[in-house]
Amino acid sequence: MIRLNDFGCLTPPELGAWSPRRTVSVVIPAYRCGDTLELTLAGLAAQSYPGHLTEVIVVDDGDEEEPLRLPELVPENTRVIRPRSGWGIANAFHSGVAVAEGDVVHRLDADLVLCREHVEAQMRWHHLADYLVALGHLRFNDHTPGSLSAQDVHAAVSAGAVNKLFDEDEGVPQWTEAVWDRTGDLRQAGLGVFRLHVGATVSLPRRLYWSAGGMDTSLLRGSDTEIGYRLAQAGAVFVADRESHCRHLGSSTVMRRQDEVKRYTRPFMAERVPYRTYRPPKSSGRQYLVPTVEAVVAAENRSLEDVRATVDGLLTGWMSDVSVVLAGPWHLLTDERRSPLDDPLLDLRLVRETYRGESRVRFVEEITETAFPAPFRFTCPAGWVPDADALRRLVEFADDGALGLISLALDERADVVAARLERTAAVRRARMLVSPGDDLDDVIHRVFGTVWEDGRKWGILPAGDERLVSPAELVARAERWRKRAEKWEERARRWKREAQGLPRWRADRSAKLLPRAFGKGLRLVGIGRARRRPGGWKEAGTS
Repeated sequence: MIRLNDFGCLTPPELGAWSPRRTVSVVIPAYRCGDTLELTLAGLAAQSYPGHLTEVIVVDDGDEEEPLRLPELVPENTRVIRPRSGWGIANAFHSGVAVAEGDVVHRLDADLVLCREHVEAQMRWHHLADYLVALGHLRFNDHTPGSLSAQDVHAAVSAGAVNKLFDEDEGVPQWTEAVWDRTGDLRQAGLGVFRLHVGATVSLPRRLYWSAGGMDTSLLRGSDTEIGYRLAQAGAVFVADRESHCRHLGSSTVMRRQDEVKRYTRPFMAERVPYRTYRPPKSSGRQYLVPTVEAVVAAENRSLEDVRATVDGLLTGWMSDVSVVLAGPWHLLTDERRSPLDDPLLDLRLVRETYRGESRVRFVEEITETAFPAPFRFTCPAGWVPDADALRRLVEFADDGALGLISLALDERADVVAARLERTAAVRRARMLVSPGDDLDDVIHRVFGTVWEDGRKWGILPAGDERLVSPAELVARAERWRKRAEKWEERARRWKREAQGLPRWRADRSAKLLPRAFGKGLRLVGIGRARRRPGGWKEAGTS
């Protein structure tokens, strides 16, 4: 099993020294690709990966009045389709995958010149595991339209001499290459590895693509990063392969207009990707399309007071991007005649009414297997209340240790009462790997890591516990401390003014008395030691 993203336990076969068996669908979104598409297709026609295992789907995203026509030099199984609806590169790729028949889908941009083993290098990984996303190696080269012909490219790729097409110029590295260099080709890339999913050349099992939900076709930029995030939540491992090399003809939009691209994509990413690069590190009171934590509370056979205490604690904490799922048999709450006060489902009915207008609360009959696409699920028994900062600290602890599961013991006097914080990526990968008879938590421990903690230490306490402090009270306390600090600062400034011009023995004595007056641990900044010079006493540090 692969732990985190360290795929070093896998040994891919040497290029040309193995027998492929899996089929691949190469999908190429095409829009205003000029003379570059024919060069990409010419390179594909000379690939080392068997032609009978390969299909090529070119998705024509251009004007319907000017349909794209295939050039003469193309792979044997190549076709052109148009998107059924919509437009944009994400929509075009998604349309191609929708008609693909291969076990693996391999996305290529329409302005690449591939080395001969490009497809083979990525496909060998997909023969080892079904949850890998293989990333190709890319360099950018200047390109003048018409300077290369399809025949030249096909001949160079067939001979393994792509570098000669560019006069041995190694080209400009993609920004991702520096991350590859310092993370052992992503084996030590950490939880943010999904950001390296940049799309120009990438392959993954078709089933994994659909399990992650496919491309968000509403995104015009940033769609690669966004689905990379969801692939990570689906349990994927990202593999960097330098032998899957290619040349990009000309610079990318990101290289030419980096600041504008970042400004455009940030709002879209912030809504969909709960990651520190896109969201403020501390609570801003915002809620997002995809929350950081989905909290689950079971409401069946629990009192209104217990459920309300837990849910209110979750909703009023410092972490604002939280959604709450209330699980219960809500279908039983019919409108037939009943005694309002003697209703056997009274508490369940009151819970539903209490949160009817709260947009962050959902009512469900069955809990889904994971919180996907949210990165965390926090399950808490009704009647236990996390303090204002508990969730934020737990998420930070999980990220610092790259943990897949934190189990929190709340009460061990009889049956163990526990809460748990699950990492979606860990649970989804474990579910792909678990065998009949295996314990899911054991598999989570093997692929990410698990710990047991004292829930009370993390601030999860029974409702009504005197140690629970509401966020409003914490704010009030902070305000009282702020006012107290301002008072001491004003006294310190007054003492400093009074120390001006004093004899040295008086200034020294004043400095010694300050800690007694203001308390241990406080010090007056800027008084310094008085020193004498001709003409009188003066404060140290002045001229």
